[in-house]
Amino acid sequence: MRVFWLSLMATTLAVAPMTAALAKDGKIVLAQADDDDDDDDAAPAAASGPSPMAPAEAPGKGMPASALNAKKLGLADVSLSSQDVPELILGSAESEFVTNHKHFVLRAGQGYRWNITSAAGLEYKFRATDFFRNVWFNQIVIDDLEIHMAGPPAWLEFDAMGTIAIQFTSIRPGDYEWHIDGLDGAQDMKGTITVVP
Repeated sequence: MRVFWLSLMATTLAVAPMTAALAKDGKIVLAQADDDDDDDDAAPAAASGPSPMAPAEAPGKGMPASALNAKKLGLADVSLSSQDVPELILGSAESEFVTNHKHFVLRAGQGYRWNITSAAGLEYKFRATDFFRNVWFNQIVIDDLEIHMAGPPAWLEFDAMGTIAIQFTSIRPGDYEWHIDGLDGAQDMKGTITVVP
């Protein structure tokens, strides 16, 4: 097993820069690449302009993630530096049951930083069990406090407003779901994370 991880890391270290993507109106919106891989930085502030909106359905819906082509989706090659996934904001001043994005597209073998923020007073229990089991976690950062672990978390829980930053390397292609535990019907908050080869 150790040989597999060493081989994967060597492959990851040998390729060019890339970016994360987010679906927008049937197209893929690319996040900015960031060559600064300093894990001790505070979580970046949310963008002041409007954030891109996701379509009602995930890109490639109905197709397995392994059949999707990363280059055709607009994803660049895997790089050494961790890339930023567009921030997921749970709730808003107007409603506790909205999100700014629902569908995310990542590339297998790439390191990522993902800020997940609670912007409302509701207690959110963010679950992405299958996704968490198919990535290699580097750390979880909460208020500049780092949690390093050898396995995935069961869930991320927000008891108050704030941001949890997760840093990971995507490993296995697939279609994964995320949701906020305990909500359904009109209050349902869920989406997808597609990891392509």
